[in-house]
Amino acid sequence: MALVVQFLLLFAIPVITVALFLLLFQRNFDATFFSVADGADPLLWQHLFWLFGHPEVYILILPAMGIVSETLPVFSRKPLFGYPAVVFAGAAIGFLGFGVWAHHMFTVGMPLSGQLFFMFATMLIAIPTGVKVFNWVATMWRGAMTFETPMLFALAFVFLFTIGGFSGLMLAIAPADIQYHDTYFVVAHFHYTMMGSVMIAFLAGIYHWWPKMFGRMYSIKRANIAAILFFIGFNCTYMPLFIAGMLGMPRRYADYLPEYHIWHALSTVGSWLMVGSLLLMMGNLIHALVRGR
Repeated sequence: MALVVQFLLLFAIPVITVALFLLLFQRNFDATFFSVADGADPLLWQHLFWLFGHPEVYILILPAMGIVSETLPVFSRKPLFGYPAVVFAGAAIGFLGFGVWAHHMFTVGMPLSGQLFFMFATMLIAIPTGVKVFNWVATMWRGAMTFETPMLFALAFVFLFTIGGFSGLMLAIAPADIQYHDTYFVVAHFHYTMMGSVMIAFLAGIYHWWPKMFGRMYSIKRANIAAILFFIGFNCTYMPLFIAGMLGMPRRYADYLPEYHIWHALSTVGSWLMVGSLLLMMGNLIHALVRGR
């Protein structure tokens, strides 16, 4: 897994570096890399950005998948089901991630052949991703599961990442993406796959290895309450944005359109609950460092 992430970094960082240098020269030294008036194509910037931007999300998600693959077996009292398949699925996700960047660009006037290629390539990633989810569920199946805080976060990861994956499949279908593109549906999808997966896995890892790192134990009861509140708050924050996006609320607006006010109001309440749960987590961990057993 670490080798896959390193390979992605070696590819992604030079690409975005080149793109930023081109933009720097365009804005400050009258270069014409993206100037339509001089015969250049501004879509070059989008291609360079997403050629970096999409592999970059796997740089974030693959370590999170590794944390969950470590955590679930411990609290299921079973070895990870299909370990070789999980490893090869991670490598496949990293490899396929290089060939799907233009699924962010279905509305720019791409030829039909290009749309079909990137649509099918994106849908293909669902196969190794589904393998991972299946193996995580199979690991828990008939295991002696216990529901300590790391396990609660790992379970939340599987649930939220699955929602993010299914919504990603919806966005991968080129004709449907025309409806979803640049709406709050994309915002919700991104947060379910990134924040709802990467951050949740990070919290699972923190709680799982905290006693080993610092030799102090946090309050399990307070940690479990915070984990449940965070899960509820997260879904209250981002699930309404799926609905607002499907109804047509555009992203990148400075203000909310009034017809979508109710969904943004629900999202705001959920965000307060999420922030409160994070403060409870921080207080619990700081208390554990100072006075934990």
